[in-house]
Amino acid sequence: MSFTLKQLRYFVAVAEKGSVIGAAQTLSISQSSVTEALKNLEADLGVSLFDRHARGLAITHSGHQFLRHATKILSDVSGARRAFQSQPGRISGRLNIGVTSLMAGYVMSDLLARYRRMNPMVDVSALEDTGEYLEHLLIGGELDVAVMVISNLRDRMALQSEILDVSAFRLWLPLEHKLTGRESIGLDDVAREPLIMLNVDEMEEEAVKLLSAFGKRPQIAFRTRSVEAVRSLVATGAGVALLPDLVYRPWSLDGDRIESRDVSGALPIVQVGVVWRRGLPLSDAVRDFISLARMGQTGQAGRHLRI
Repeated sequence: MSFTLKQLRYFVAVAEKGSVIGAAQTLSISQSSVTEALKNLEADLGVSLFDRHARGLAITHSGHQFLRHATKILSDVSGARRAFQSQPGRISGRLNIGVTSLMAGYVMSDLLARYRRMNPMVDVSALEDTGEYLEHLLIGGELDVAVMVISNLRDRMALQSEILDVSAFRLWLPLEHKLTGRESIGLDDVAREPLIMLNVDEMEEEAVKLLSAFGKRPQIAFRTRSVEAVRSLVATGAGVALLPDLVYRPWSLDGDRIESRDVSGALPIVQVGVVWRRGLPLSDAVRDFISLARMGQTGQAGRHLRI
């Protein structure tokens, strides 16, 4: 038996919501349908995609790997449909987009450029702010759509989201650091090192939460809102950093003096997604942006995620 597109959609929904109940509500189907689809999908693949526990589901290592492929398959199918549903340049109107600080440079710039080329008659306005404030603007109808980290989306009842990319946390080290010679690096090793914290898009909260969950208290040496500052500080030996692979650029300023390494243990992933208000009728301009986002980001997931 081969897996179906329906099974892939159900799997992605469960991965995004973290529970069968949440996925079923989002998809407007029964919980038993979602459970049966997951069961058949796991049987077909021969792996466990989720670990079951009292609070819901936790995606497994194999699940992370398959999520990347599933989102790309669904994106390609959406792109194939889109090619016959609209003609470039025919859409008009206005599009109000929100974006968080980290996503502005690493996701939005290319996406926005492609959208404007394909839809020159759409008046586009973009606003950068925190995820919490963007959620407020989406719910209030002041934004049509936002591109942001959705791993910790606050109001999932009012907002609809789709995963565009997933990125695992990794450890950044200067090339001459003592840990670069280790075959395996654990959280105990990380906890002994001074940490450079990136204080945007909840990156600091995720890193602190990660270490705290394992009973480790981080030694924060420097906080910054600049990714390039993190690179320079790590490269010059001021500390190490825990950041998602999404922002690792070895060819950037000081990037060739940094090594990115896996850390043993259950590190979190960052889910990048597109978000809009649930139940809101979507204009052609919004639909086209969401479709283009699906096509663009998931196609590049393999560059960011190494698991």
